[in-house]
Amino acid sequence: MCAESSTATVVEEQKPVLSQEEIDDLDNDTLIRRYKETGDESLKWALVLRFQDQIRRVALRTCGLYTSFSQLDDVVHEGILTLLSAVDRFDPSKGVKLETYVAKRLRGMVIDLSRKQDWLPRQLRQTSNKLTRTVDELSVELGHMPVSQEVADRLGVSKEEYEKMLSETAGANLLSFETLLDSYGSGAGRASEDYNDPAEEFCEEQELHECLSKGISSLRPNERMVLSLYYEKELTMKEIAQVMGVSPPRVSQLHSHAIQRLRSYMKEQLG
Repeated sequence: MCAESSTATVVEEQKPVLSQEEIDDLDNDTLIRRYKETGDESLKWALVLRFQDQIRRVALRTCGLYTSFSQLDDVVHEGILTLLSAVDRFDPSKGVKLETYVAKRLRGMVIDLSRKQDWLPRQLRQTSNKLTRTVDELSVELGHMPVSQEVADRLGVSKEEYEKMLSETAGANLLSFETLLDSYGSGAGRASEDYNDPAEEFCEEQELHECLSKGISSLRPNERMVLSLYYEKELTMKEIAQVMGVSPPRVSQLHSHAIQRLRSYMKEQLG
């Protein structure tokens, strides 16, 4: 009798496992709540797999900019690990959308990977820092974002040489910009930090969005197009080159120049 009673109790305490059809019918918010309530690992994996296309897009774009990330599967694997951790850390009660949290964690993953790997030779890193300082200094002196020729003149090189330097340091410029976004944003993309107050986070994100919009409006049409195709349409550099009818190095130059100008603009506007 005792054994039967004990068995019955165990059966009653076991959480029912949802079928795949039932899981597919749940939206992300409901699925994350069910996972938090039950701890069912199959629900966590179901959530992560819903973002697998986003993970792969991030990996493709990362490998397109950081040449040391030559193994796409390695970045995809890192993205999956990042999201498995993100699902465990995510707190629905904080008022932050899961999709927003996931996007920031993936952005944080790219920054972390870039910092951990020896992806940029020392000489290129020094060149990148020199370009950044020059653009910042000229922005203050001239009262506007310097054009390519103005930066080239200050550096004592031709415009073509300057454009080549931009192309070679594209990855460094992107990392610098992503880090800048992280510093002004809520920081939810970084694994080492907890959530900020949702109201404060909303204000920060709104200010950041407005500043970005104004900064992008100040760019040249071809620079805006590259950013739109890369960040909104999520095309790779090679795909953008095909759309615009230019070479991939030219796309890299346009992207690098746009990021550098945006970085200086945001630094000036946000302090």
